[in-house]
Amino acid sequence: MLVPFLAAAYALVLQRHAAPGWRIASFLAGSALILIVFVTPLENLALHYLLTAHLLQNVVLAEWSPALVVLGLPPAAATAARRWTALRVATHPLVALPLWLATYYAWHIPAAYDTALRHPSTLLHVEHLCYFVTGLLLWSPVLTGQLAPGAAAAYLFAAFVLASPLGLLLALIPHAVYDFYERAPRLWGLSALADQQLAGLTMAAEEALVFFAAFCVYFVRFMHRDESALSFKDAPWTR
Repeated sequence: MLVPFLAAAYALVLQRHAAPGWRIASFLAGSALILIVFVTPLENLALHYLLTAHLLQNVVLAEWSPALVVLGLPPAAATAARRWTALRVATHPLVALPLWLATYYAWHIPAAYDTALRHPSTLLHVEHLCYFVTGLLLWSPVLTGQLAPGAAAAYLFAAFVLASPLGLLLALIPHAVYDFYERAPRLWGLSALADQQLAGLTMAAEEALVFFAAFCVYFVRFMHRDESALSFKDAPWTR
């Protein structure tokens, strides 16, 4: 249901605001990622066997797909959307980042995680929707130009530092914490603990790659802009 809704909403946006091909391709890539993790065998692995598969779905919904979807928005559409007070507040960096972090950590509490998996047709959908919506909020301040490059770099670094302990914690805890996967049939010789450790390491590595790469992009932009301003200040015609 999510992908058709997104496609219909994006089609309406494009009727009012033109977008270059690369933005449309970005949106399509974000939508395709959702399909890949939910209509392929990965969905069966996540629902019945492996925590690693489920965490990969979460990462796609909370980080990768939202980033691509936001990047696909025409700038004029993003500017128009910020006229809505609720959306302007929700995408403020001091609101968006805490909401995203709270969602990530809350749904990974064992009781919440296990309960959602035991109700795949209802509560699990709510969990996934929470990830996606807060992921959109998280990336909006950066990818719609609300933040200057220096502020964007600091924001992304904060997201990385504050989110990475979750994956590391899962990798380092010496026992399986999710009863659902502890009771699940084992695949490929992976114990429940080994599956959890693999999931945690994968999650931590993914966040390091995505957020640090994005941080580097904006940090380099900040440095270049700073150097350009300094060069202009020192030019002969400014003296």
